[in-house]
Amino acid sequence: MAKKKAKTKTASPAKHDRMRTSSNLKAKSQLPRAKSAEPGADLRSYTIRDYRLEKPSFTLRQVRTGDALRYEVKSGDLSTPAPTIRESKYLSREQCIEIYRWMLLNRRMETALENLYKQGQVVGGVYFGLGQEACSCASAYALHKDEWLGPMIRNQGSLLVRGFSPADIMMQYMAKAGSPTKGRDASSHFGDIEKRNVVSPISTLGDLIPVLAGVALGARLQGKHIAVMTYVGDGGQSTGVTYEGLNFAAVQNLGLVLIVENNLWAYSTPADMQFRVKDLAERAIGYGIPGAIVDGTDACQVYDACHEACERARRGEGPTLIEAKMMRMKGHAIHDGAEYVPKPLFDYWKKRDPIARLEDYLVKKKKWLTPAENEELIAGVERQLEADRELAVNSPMPSPESAEGGVYCEAGCHEIKPKYAMPGSAKIGSAKIGSAKIGSAMPGSGKIGTRGGKSAGPKQSDAAVHLK
Repeated sequence: MAKKKAKTKTASPAKHDRMRTSSNLKAKSQLPRAKSAEPGADLRSYTIRDYRLEKPSFTLRQVRTGDALRYEVKSGDLSTPAPTIRESKYLSREQCIEIYRWMLLNRRMETALENLYKQGQVVGGVYFGLGQEACSCASAYALHKDEWLGPMIRNQGSLLVRGFSPADIMMQYMAKAGSPTKGRDASSHFGDIEKRNVVSPISTLGDLIPVLAGVALGARLQGKHIAVMTYVGDGGQSTGVTYEGLNFAAVQNLGLVLIVENNLWAYSTPADMQFRVKDLAERAIGYGIPGAIVDGTDACQVYDACHEACERARRGEGPTLIEAKMMRMKGHAIHDGAEYVPKPLFDYWKKRDPIARLEDYLVKKKKWLTPAENEELIAGVERQLEADRELAVNSPMPSPESAEGGVYCEAGCHEIKPKYAMPGSAKIGSAKIGSAKIGSAMPGSGKIGTRGGKSAGPKQSDAAVHLK
């Protein structure tokens, strides 16, 4: 008889996999075990510097009654007292007092403008920076005279710091012949690129950012790293041009200091209904640049953060984003009564009046001013403002014939002279721009255009292109 063929058991593919796994585990168990990864080791962490002594947090909700829409405070402690001013690491007694005086002049001038508007002497509308004087004045104070500022509609205090007089600003709103625009504009659209290095505000929000980045690039092509400063609101920072301009400044390592004025309202839209991030300074992470948060009602915090950002810019280390938190204490403009703002929020931020806080710091805490000296300082501001108001009110309107001036190109009107050096001879490092090496040391500024060992400035072939 033929023998029966013995059956051979064949393991299923799944069983083979289990066998291999078991064998592999047995082999691995004989090897030294690798340490397991720490929890969260695959996550990156970033640091946003926060200068604030308090961190208020509120949420609002919409309430509709018939056709009327209003907002109520849903959560947040509105009873906390305001903290004292944070000690500045850089400001002297004299500098603190000077910033305080600019802030007083800023507020008194806007009060005068409001009265002139109600008297029918202002052409058009008026925009106010009530509650934001510390942000405007202390930030501009951090710039050197040869550096550049691009203010927005609420930064009239920064215009005063840069050398415009209250009379200049009042005449501008009144469309007088002696105004910076000689009566051709009756709002905040004026600057001075000859002496004060101020770029005129641009109404389309965010557009000043690439302009100021271009100013910084122009200075670098002339062989100088400078700080340039501009502002954008919590609403304006959502525009596409904000991203484009700040990203360009970051990639090119330009000395832009961008101050995001988070005053809680984008016209009539609350901030927490307009963006999702907790702090707008977090946006700096996406650009690969430093970010910081300050209390916008604390002049010392604002100055310190801006001073450090400007010093980075002067060293050629690129841009900084600073978020200043405060509240706009009037409507968007004089025509807006801001009825949509919950009254408890106004009450909360009135306790954080930037001028009252700095006055208390100077008179009571530091005792850098006696009460009598403070009264004399205030009286001096009032005298200056009254003289400027009289000058503005009594100034003539422009003559009809003057309207044709400046319309067409006149002799020399487009002659643009470099501020710092002729680009053809300015040095980036040891070489002329557009002709040789980039990146060697420049006297007094260290390496130019380097970041992490790589050149952050224009490539050798790009330099001449930038000058065309």
